Amino acid sequence: MNLNLTRKKKLKNYALQLLTNKATYALALAMFSTNVDAQKKPLDLTVFDEWQAIGMKELSNNGNWVAYQVDAQESDNSLNFYGLKTDKNFNFHRGEQGTFTSDSKFAIFKIRPFYKDLKLVRIKKKKENEIAKDSIGILNLTTNKVEKLPNIKSFKVPKKGGSFLAYLLEKEEVKKDKSDTTKIAQKSSSKGKKDKKDKPLELVLRNLISGQKKSFKNVMNYEFSENGKQLIFSTKPEKKDSLDKTKYGVFIVNTSNFIQKQLVDTIGEFKQFAFDDSANKLAFVGSTDNEKKENKNYFLYYSAIPSQQDVKKTDLVGLRKDWFVSENEQPKFSKNENFLFFGTAPKLAEKDTTLIADDHAKVDIWTYKDDFIQPQQLKNVERENKRSYLAVLDLKSQKFTQLANFDMNVVKILNEGDSDYALGISDNLYRLSSTWDATRRKDYYIINIKTGERQLLVKGLAGDVETSPNGKYIVYFNEETALWSSYNILTKETKVLNKKLKVKFYDEENDSPTLASAYGIAYFTDNDNTVLIKDRYDIWEFDLEGNNKPENVTNGFGRKNKITFSLKQQNEDIKTLNREIPIFLGAFNNQNKQSGIYKTIIAKSKNPEYVIMSDTWGTQNSAKALNADEYIYTKESFQNSPDVYVTTNFVDEKKISSINPQQKEYSWGKGELVNWKTYSGKDATGVVYKPENFDPNKKYPVIVYFYEKLSDNLNRYQAPAPTPSRINHTFFVSNDYIVFTPDISYTIGHPGKSAEDYINSGVEALKKNSWINGNKIAIQGQSWGGYQVAHLITVTNMYAAAWTGAPVVNMTSAYGGIRWGTGMSRQFQYEQTQSRIGKTLWDAPELYIENSPLFNMPNVETPVVIMHNDEDGAVPWYQGIEMFMALRRLGKPAWLLNYNGDDHNLKNRANKNDIQRRQQQFFDHYLKDKPAPKWMTEGVSATMKGIDWGFDLEK
Repeated sequence: MNLNLTRKKKLKNYALQLLTNKATYALALAMFSTNVDAQKKPLDLTVFDEWQAIGMKELSNNGNWVAYQVDAQESDNSLNFYGLKTDKNFNFHRGEQGTFTSDSKFAIFKIRPFYKDLKLVRIKKKKENEIAKDSIGILNLTTNKVEKLPNIKSFKVPKKGGSFLAYLLEKEEVKKDKSDTTKIAQKSSSKGKKDKKDKPLELVLRNLISGQKKSFKNVMNYEFSENGKQLIFSTKPEKKDSLDKTKYGVFIVNTSNFIQKQLVDTIGEFKQFAFDDSANKLAFVGSTDNEKKENKNYFLYYSAIPSQQDVKKTDLVGLRKDWFVSENEQPKFSKNENFLFFGTAPKLAEKDTTLIADDHAKVDIWTYKDDFIQPQQLKNVERENKRSYLAVLDLKSQKFTQLANFDMNVVKILNEGDSDYALGISDNLYRLSSTWDATRRKDYYIINIKTGERQLLVKGLAGDVETSPNGKYIVYFNEETALWSSYNILTKETKVLNKKLKVKFYDEENDSPTLASAYGIAYFTDNDNTVLIKDRYDIWEFDLEGNNKPENVTNGFGRKNKITFSLKQQNEDIKTLNREIPIFLGAFNNQNKQSGIYKTIIAKSKNPEYVIMSDTWGTQNSAKALNADEYIYTKESFQNSPDVYVTTNFVDEKKISSINPQQKEYSWGKGELVNWKTYSGKDATGVVYKPENFDPNKKYPVIVYFYEKLSDNLNRYQAPAPTPSRINHTFFVSNDYIVFTPDISYTIGHPGKSAEDYINSGVEALKKNSWINGNKIAIQGQSWGGYQVAHLITVTNMYAAAWTGAPVVNMTSAYGGIRWGTGMSRQFQYEQTQSRIGKTLWDAPELYIENSPLFNMPNVETPVVIMHNDEDGAVPWYQGIEMFMALRRLGKPAWLLNYNGDDHNLKNRANKNDIQRRQQQFFDHYLKDKPAPKWMTEGVSATMKGIDWGFDLEK
């Protein structure tokens, strides 16, 4: 008995010891894990410059090689070429603009100067001739040998033929002797007279396979034929020299034997070279006017067989008086080589250079009859001066036909010019009303390219218009009727495609007082047989003749499962799809925000076959190799930086890049979808971003950021970067904040109250979590989001701090303002688009006042920073001033940041760094009780501007 008791006691003690040891082990493991997490650093302002992103990415035509660029924010980029069959990777520091020859045998790329040197040029601490010029690299994809060539201005390779390369060599700068005072004086006297004109340079043509090479002097412009059989270039003397006996003009080189032939024996300016597909026909524009003439007269040059005959100016019988061939549009041959399309333009008025500027007024005259208001006209002066109007030359009859003119300035050719018809577009009748009407109506015409005769297709259409690849049909969507129609150009018959379908083919969630736009055309099928059109979720196939009933290609699977299917053009040369061959569909799940790939056959109209879906973004935006079933895409998530992947089937994928390895050193975070009911009982969605080491027993401060709807970005990566005036979710989550992004839907006429309904109710729902510090919640928004911040702080004091960027606070004054970035009036924005008032200021002044925070500024108790810059091109910066002056008068805590000369969203890197620092200091003070910086407590006087930035914290 006693032995048994003793034994039981020992067993009990052993068990307790074992449990204690396990507990100790578990505690030690937890502490170790905590220590590991603790070793991760929060992101700080010093990490931004080296953070990387994927730039260009491309597959070789044969699908064996991948090129991708890695871009750093403030450092040198790099370029990589990866062999999918060899697993060899070639990394080129400072490499950019990588491209493959069409035969996939070589890769060509630029090598830029060091970033630090380019930056010194930008800030004018160095001159361009003091740093290295661009170089190019040539990678032989067979031998893996690399050749680098210095001082290259530009390079070109044929789009569809051979391994040829042409490049222009920069002239080496001659370093001047600093002791030569004459040269210094000459240099000083020319200050401010920078010569921006291109100068003749040496052109080099190379056959990369045979090694054959030839140089040509004094070249201005050059171009390959697409098939690589011909190289054409123009030359002119570097400077006037009466002893120069060199021939100048236009030359062509046969790339098979490098034999050169002169086509034009005249000094002039020749450019916009164009060949037909077989390189048997050639056209370009040229002028032989004096180089100093401001507005030169250009003519069309054409030859049927340039290798055998000279190219001569073409006599365009019927061209309007004082009109000339446009220098700004490249001629284009029809695919069947029967027609030549090119641009014409009226001669520009000559400026009187004898006038003394100070003796004449500088005035803009606004009239109520102008098509466009003066600011919009002035913004587009350069574009209008370069506008060209499409014309065509029948190469058999030599008949010239003007297709476009002032009253119909846009004409699109059909079937690459092989059609006898073109599509004409005119907005002339709707330009005045476009000031307030956002529908952008247009008249559409069918034009006979042989006669110029026009036939009205549809008048005043608000909606999308596309032409079928083979030029048989015009397919268009009418936003007013919500109907898709197909017009047969030959039979002149119109068939309505979706009239009997109940499904909506326009934006189902449109919450603006304007017509809803279509989801759009996905693709056409071979031979213009059918067109694939999207609804919100599924893809439909319509017979363009209207004889067969519509078929739901995805069989309603998308709508049933809330998955949006898409068909991206995966290669610019793949213009139609085969109905009988399996194709991949991009897929996005609207409920859980996953994305991925499904597979289907158009002709089958059955449920798509699942391939892959994941908590990532990017797979659905793949591109295809031209001659291989190889696909390339970037894939990312909130936690994982975008990287390059390749695949043949989207199941077995290969990761090619691995950027930002330093991320593992920093604390990150994770996004989670949340749902709640708004005050008005509507279903609402948002995303809550939590720190990586989230502790449910802690109380976290919160920053609420909003702009329309953001939840689809759940799986998007946000690289640490200085802000242009938004918030960087990753940065603040890494610094132990919760970030909340609620989606907002709007009631027309009441955007302010809609923001209250969704944002405030979302915050109230979030506060029910024990890990939220309900007294430490701030709001931040930029532009339209900035307006909502300004509104919210006038109706609630629930926020501890607020930051608003470029807000509209007075809709009555902003209504008549100008978007200086485009020169457009802001009226359309308030009546029909984002501001969602739905009526004019005179029809509903009460709505403009209701939605103008300025009139309720006495209610504000929330400390607020306003950023509004004096060169804001979208929202007049006096809106921010109105807000600040009101709050200042009322004695409310407010600060205004004006980054001199910067835009709506900050563009200057130094300004972005500055605002990022101030934003963190502001939120740290009000949400984490850290000391305030002096720019908040004392300000920075004008006398200290540029000396003291006020970042020092109060003790």
